[in-house]
Amino acid sequence: MADRQFTEDTLVIATHNAGKMREIGTLFAGFDIDILSAADLGLAEPDETETSFTGNALLKAREAAMASGKPALADDSGLAVMALDGAPGIYSARWAGPDRDFTLAMDAVEAALAKTGSGDHSAEFICALAIIWPDGDEVCVEGKVKGRLIFPARGTMGFGYDPIFQPDGHTISFGEMNPDAKHAISHRADAFAQLLARCFGKADGR
Repeated sequence: MADRQFTEDTLVIATHNAGKMREIGTLFAGFDIDILSAADLGLAEPDETETSFTGNALLKAREAAMASGKPALADDSGLAVMALDGAPGIYSARWAGPDRDFTLAMDAVEAALAKTGSGDHSAEFICALAIIWPDGDEVCVEGKVKGRLIFPARGTMGFGYDPIFQPDGHTISFGEMNPDAKHAISHRADAFAQLLARCFGKADGR
C-alpha cells in the first residue's frame, strides 16, 4: 500500500525543544503549511518509554496527534558513539541532566570514552521522523550522518552535542558550521528527504 500523502494545511511538531523546532521549521520553509509546536499548543511532553529512536518518535507523534486533532510530526534523535556501544543513543538528552545542560553531557561523553581506553572516536547522529494523522495513519523514517568526536568542543552554533561532532568529509564541527551547511548534510535532513519522498511527493523542500 502506498504511503499516505500529506494534504493538510497545519502540522504540529511534537517538541518543546527550541533548537529542534528551529531546524524542523527551516526544513518546512518552502511549504505552505502552518507549523505549530507542542509547546505552542500547551501539549504535555510524554515519557519516552520506547527502546528505539523510531519507537519514541512514533510515541511522541501519536500523543500530539491525539491531543491536538491534527497531523503531528515527531523527531527522536541522538548521538551514538561506537566505542560506547551506541551510547548515549536514545538517552542522549538524559545525559544532559534535568536542566538539559549539554556542556555536562559532552563532558560525560568525553569521560566515558576516556575510560574505555579506545582510540576509536567514530560516532553518528541518528534521527527518526514520524508523522501520524489523528485517524492513526503513520509513516516513520530514519536518517543518519557519520563522523567522529572531537575534544575540546568547538563552536557555538547548533545545539546539543553539535560542538563535539565533526561529520565525515569536513574539518569543522556542527557547532562551527553555519545552519544552511549543517541542514544540507545532517541526520535530520537525511530523514526529512526520505519523508518528503514518501509523504509529500518531493525529493527536496523546493
